[in-house]
Amino acid sequence: MTATEVPATGAGRAPKKTISYALPVYNEAGCLRLFHQRLVEATDARPEYDYEFVYVNDGSRDGSLEILRELASADPRIRIVDFARNYGHQIAITAGIDHATGDAVIVMDTDLQDPPAVSMELVDAWERGADVAYAQRRTRKDTPFKRFTAHAYYRLLRRLAEVDIPVDAGDFRLLDRKVADELSRYRERNRFLRGIIASMGFTQVAVPFDRDERAAGETNYSLGKMLRLAVDGVTGFSTAPLKAITRLGFVTVALSILGIVYALVLRIFFPEISVSGWTLLMISILFLGGVQMLSLGVIGSYVGRIYQEVQNRPLYIVREIVQHDARETA
Repeated sequence: MTATEVPATGAGRAPKKTISYALPVYNEAGCLRLFHQRLVEATDARPEYDYEFVYVNDGSRDGSLEILRELASADPRIRIVDFARNYGHQIAITAGIDHATGDAVIVMDTDLQDPPAVSMELVDAWERGADVAYAQRRTRKDTPFKRFTAHAYYRLLRRLAEVDIPVDAGDFRLLDRKVADELSRYRERNRFLRGIIASMGFTQVAVPFDRDERAAGETNYSLGKMLRLAVDGVTGFSTAPLKAITRLGFVTVALSILGIVYALVLRIFFPEISVSGWTLLMISILFLGGVQMLSLGVIGSYVGRIYQEVQNRPLYIVREIVQHDARETA
């Protein structure tokens, strides 16, 4: 061996970096095998890294856990975090990050709308110095309603939020180890992770990609779940609804004063038609009642968040962790 040659093994070779994948799973039995196959193909193309696949079974009821066990028996890089019940997508992502041990953690869904090959582009951005590399959608193969509402929501959220949350970016992203460690300190229950990560700072860069259709099955994000996530995004990172109540209160007071002036004018100068004010009275009562109920609802949503946080219950309960055919009871 010459003086310029570097030993192939031993102390002369730097250890490989490890890339962890945090992969939430909820009723994805139709996609899991194909997803893992695509993920392995993407990672095998980059053998300079070691890989860890943390699948979080979020209370699936369709056989997803059995498929995950089958995959884990054939691939020792797989770790399964099995929840005691369904806790929701954002909590499942949190658990995946909590149990990931790599130098970087990639969060992605398992329905193949987030192409595994794009995760390697996130790794490249990380190697160029990004602490957070988030996949930003150029196009998406969804229904016109979903595309329109998502487009409008992201821009409305960016306008209302008190932090700069990137538009057209979901949870598909890479986190450097130091970012993942800091994120693990955030334990609020009503989680909007893309907002939390945006608020943390660090060097964050966008990686454009084209989002695919689901490989199989139907979306697990119903309209109700999407609305709850949207509310969490607004109430978690903006006090705009509370400020809007204040402004609405001033407008209501102004309208009420006008109504009082109108009623007095009728009573003093046109007493013969003053009975006609009944219509205005009913409109005023209904208007004020609606404003009050809306205001109580907005305030209640913030109070509800406070109530859940002060309970200080665990974010999730793990029934079992499965890896290398060895089981650990949580």
